[in-house]
Amino acid sequence: MSQSQLQWLARFLPTQSFVDRYERMRACAGALFGIVLTGAFSYLILGQDIHAAWLIAPMGASSVLLFAVPSSPLAQPWSLVGGNLVAALIGVTCAKLIGTPMLAAGVAISLAIGGMFMLKCIHPPSGAVALTAVLGGPAIHAMGYSFVLVPVLLNSLILLVMALFYNNATGRRYPHKPAPDPATKHNTGDLPPTERTGITPSDLDEVLKRYNQVIDISRDDLEELMLKTEMQAYRRQLGEMRCADIMSKDVVTVEFGTDLADAWQRLQQHDLTALPVVDRGNHVIGIVTKADYLKHAEDEMHEGLGKRLAHLIMPSQVTHTDKHEVVGQIMTKEVVTARANQSIVELVPLMSDDELHQVPIVDDQERLVGLISQTDLIAALFENTMADRVLPRPAV
Repeated sequence: MSQSQLQWLARFLPTQSFVDRYERMRACAGALFGIVLTGAFSYLILGQDIHAAWLIAPMGASSVLLFAVPSSPLAQPWSLVGGNLVAALIGVTCAKLIGTPMLAAGVAISLAIGGMFMLKCIHPPSGAVALTAVLGGPAIHAMGYSFVLVPVLLNSLILLVMALFYNNATGRRYPHKPAPDPATKHNTGDLPPTERTGITPSDLDEVLKRYNQVIDISRDDLEELMLKTEMQAYRRQLGEMRCADIMSKDVVTVEFGTDLADAWQRLQQHDLTALPVVDRGNHVIGIVTKADYLKHAEDEMHEGLGKRLAHLIMPSQVTHTDKHEVVGQIMTKEVVTARANQSIVELVPLMSDDELHQVPIVDDQERLVGLISQTDLIAALFENTMADRVLPRPAV
């Protein structure tokens, strides 16, 4: 066989899977949970008179999507309910109007696909719903349009409830929420810094238009995967440069009970914009910045803590107060930290898109071991870029 023939035959082989054992077991258990309870609840609601029609076969295909690939656009609630309803309506209509079963089946599925495209509810198992309406036999035909509501709509809604509960209970976001539109803190039309270079959303939209095919992944997930792949490529190019390699190790810190005046003096003395707040075990419990001083001074200029802060920053405009205030009252408690062995690439979106000016670095026991500022990161990236230009990486 020629090389091209072998490559063609290789397309029939299974593709590589990156899903671990836990995810496989989770999907299998979900399908068991969903189908058994969907059938059981339908049986309790409808009783024995409906015979086998309390659970239709296409629900098995739907359960594969809802529990094995819950992030797929084909598995979302509107796709499930809308697709099954459209297909059922069209299938029953074709069964009534077209006398030849094979022709009715083909027309039903064809029109069902067109209807799902039009209503943006593509759901592959819905094709089986349309086929069931045409070829389901006398019992299904006797139901007429009631087949659309019972069992199709009933089964779909119960299975949907099962998927909502099970997927979220097992750590899978469902329904799969689209990513929010990129926006900056400044309420301007500019994209976040990391999206202004490299692959942009408009690039992806243009490629998807040219591709012109239905893909079994949401646009937002595809964009996220591409961006993460891009970050992985940067991480590989930057080699083993870790936070510990570029961080400042002699970090000026304060404690919760440090007087505001003392903390402000340290900021001024060391020409800093922020101070990590640590406990007695040197664990980071907060961070206080010059912006925190200014914010609280502006918010509470005329009373209590505001007077104290305003006195520190604008002593000529505020009368003196002897009230003792501490850092813990104005610090930011939710602090983003990084590990010493983390790649510096992971800090790029934090310091660009999230606009963090400094990130405390902690060890495996969550104790403060250093601090990385935007200046540190820029210098490291610049040095690495210049090194690549002067000393190209050897071919592997």
